Amino acid sequence: MKATLLVLAAGLGSRFGGDKQISHVGPNGEFLMEYSIHDALKAGFNKVVFILKSEMVETVKQEVGDKLAGRAEVCYAVQDYSSIPGWYDIPAERTKPFGTVHAVLCAKEYLTEPFVTVNADDYYGAECFEIMRGMLDKMDKDRGAMVPYILKNTVSENGGVTRGVCKIENGKLLSVTETGGILPKDGKIVSDVGEVDPEAEVSMNFWGFSEKTLPAMEKYFEDFLRGLTPDQIKAECLLPVMVNEMLEKGYEVLAKPSHDRWFGITYKADKEDTEKNLRELHAKGCYPEKVL
Repeated sequence: MKATLLVLAAGLGSRFGGDKQISHVGPNGEFLMEYSIHDALKAGFNKVVFILKSEMVETVKQEVGDKLAGRAEVCYAVQDYSSIPGWYDIPAERTKPFGTVHAVLCAKEYLTEPFVTVNADDYYGAECFEIMRGMLDKMDKDRGAMVPYILKNTVSENGGVTRGVCKIENGKLLSVTETGGILPKDGKIVSDVGEVDPEAEVSMNFWGFSEKTLPAMEKYFEDFLRGLTPDQIKAECLLPVMVNEMLEKGYEVLAKPSHDRWFGITYKADKEDTEKNLRELHAKGCYPEKVL
């Protein structure tokens, strides 16, 4: 079965202070997304779709996409306001994208088979792609999939992060709650809403969907826009929130955890840590000299 890797790379990078998605962090100048693509291809994915800001397209094509010639189908989509329904008036003050649900919909013309979402600025590890590839074969229009991570493996020493804290039973996701301000403090993990179990399973935006789910996503996004007030100029339509609402209506999401350690680029200081981690992975032989 054909399977698509959907790389979400159109965020503003406000806390980082620039386009972290195309920051050179590998020992040979790789972008972090190249490691996810490498691991996905190894697991049997055969199509890569990039969601980008318009000014990123040529850079990603030249530095990443062209390397995949003959190995995978490659498509490029742009997340901008042109795809927003005409009946919605975008506030003049708004500069932020409309979130990850909108990002997926910007690429809908290329999503003709089951697909998996990943953040371009996160390192996931190879295990999750193997797990997800196995779950995709069990999916249908009323089913999704996700690979959660153990919370203590996903925190940053450089500042708070947002994670979707999951409740999972018998291999199925029951709920996911977006929780911000998560960070290690005094030997514990705390958040905006209090202490969090370090062994909790959390979403890292590693979601699997059937292409038949796209019409439901479109309706959800349009309902989100209808519910916005003019002053909500930073509100985003997020995949974990959407999935949680779909679960309440009977949508089924398979879940099987990865025990790999996450790292990624949220803050400027994360870049040095990410470079160090990637050097160590190369030294251990986890990746070849040329990742792609």
